[in-house]
Amino acid sequence: MGTNLKKLAKKIDGYDHVLVIMRHAKAESFGSTGDDRGRELTDKGRKQAKIVGRGLTELGLVPDRIAVSGATRAQQTLERMLKSFGDRPRVDNRQSLYDGGVQAVLDELAHTPAKNRTLLILGHEPTMSISCQWLASSGSDPSALDLLTLGMSTASVAIFGSDRPFDQWQVHSGDLLAVLNVKDFD
Repeated sequence: MGTNLKKLAKKIDGYDHVLVIMRHAKAESFGSTGDDRGRELTDKGRKQAKIVGRGLTELGLVPDRIAVSGATRAQQTLERMLKSFGDRPRVDNRQSLYDGGVQAVLDELAHTPAKNRTLLILGHEPTMSISCQWLASSGSDPSALDLLTLGMSTASVAIFGSDRPFDQWQVHSGDLLAVLNVKDFD
């Protein structure tokens, strides 16, 4: 069971542009800090972020650009992932990815230069899974689409491919190749 990462890597290589949409790693429960925006990662979440960062690197998906929510849990997720990514990605902190909904995701695509091959957008549910459903083309993997109807679990990623630059993406522009969770990278 699980995803064959070698086969997925070959699929990914067939595209000029790859989008990774990720939900932040496991965070403290709601109400534990009194401020949702300030919730921090749990020990499990810190481990999840490290595993996913390493897994994306092994898939050849070190982002050229990262757009990340300003919420603490998203920032902490990225901090641990950057240890695998190194200095390569340009990071843009976006409050809109905390509270801007699907339009914030579409805005990030629209503002990503064509020279960027790999874009990572790191945010929250339900925005991340809804955005994935909107972006998925008719050529998308049906089983991956089915997974998105349940929402994205913490530290899960959806991977899309397209030959069009991100600033040309609209609704149904990317082929959804896979939805992966932490266990897929172990």
